[in-house]
Amino acid sequence: MWNRAELKTRAKDTMRGHYWTAFLASLVVGLATGGAGGGSSYRFGQNNLQNGDVQSSLRQFLDRPEYVAGFFLGLSLVVVLSILFSLFVAGPLEVGGRRYFTSACCRQYDLSSLGFSFQRGRYMNVVGVQFLRGLYTFLWSLLFVIPGIVKAYAYSMVPYILADNPNLPASRAIELSCRMTAGQKWKIFVLDLSFLGWILLGALACGVGVLFVNPYIDSTRAELYMLLRHNALQDGLTTMEELCLVRN
Repeated sequence: MWNRAELKTRAKDTMRGHYWTAFLASLVVGLATGGAGGGSSYRFGQNNLQNGDVQSSLRQFLDRPEYVAGFFLGLSLVVVLSILFSLFVAGPLEVGGRRYFTSACCRQYDLSSLGFSFQRGRYMNVVGVQFLRGLYTFLWSLLFVIPGIVKAYAYSMVPYILADNPNLPASRAIELSCRMTAGQKWKIFVLDLSFLGWILLGALACGVGVLFVNPYIDSTRAELYMLLRHNALQDGLTTMEELCLVRN
């Protein structure tokens, strides 16, 4: 059993005296997961263009095939680059960020953990597992929103598991995450909701303030994984050897 207050207290203790290293690590995690985005600076409806001007500009644009072709070519390039970044950079970066925070739970504050997944013998497996995790979540989301959310929580421990053993096969990493979160998904969802007040407070500063809240959130989630990992070891769902926790 666990409660939110205990996890948050542990997270605060972990960050004490090391907030700014946690801040940097959290920026990396946010970059990888899309959680670092701030509020938009555009204010739709507050512009000087009249509706007729917009329609006229649009007609002129559509009358120039080379402009249309260039637009879609540029859009396609952006989409391809985004997919490649997500696949080959963001996924491994997330695992490295999670490793920093789980190591911090043991009072080891090493930012070099951020490059953990990019080392030879680890990289391609991490890329493959993170890709399948995202693919499975997307496919479940096609069945409506709720199944996608449930599976997102079921697979949420995968990056942490890879941070322990980056060579674990995808099927096993996903299975272990599902078993760790079995019966816990609602409590994890409520834990995430408990940060809503902090997020809204941070959003008041044009969204920038959220960046300063994220280390607290990431540290709390790492504490959650450490507890779920302990329970999994106690229940025989995994072993110290499988998670590479045995030191020679």
